[in-house]
Amino acid sequence: MSGLITRLKEYTRTPQGQRAVASARRAAADPRKRAQARKLLGRLRGRR
Repeated sequence: MSGLITRLKEYTRTPQGQRAVASARRAAADPRKRAQARKLLGRLRGRR
């Protein structure tokens, strides 16, 4: 598992990773996107 974390850390340091992080932060700030994510996570966890 630590190998996966290391690879994720390395990816976030690349320009492409930085763009992905910025995009995720913008999506997290949007209330509509936040509600969609909450609904999806609830569905994945087995709740509705």
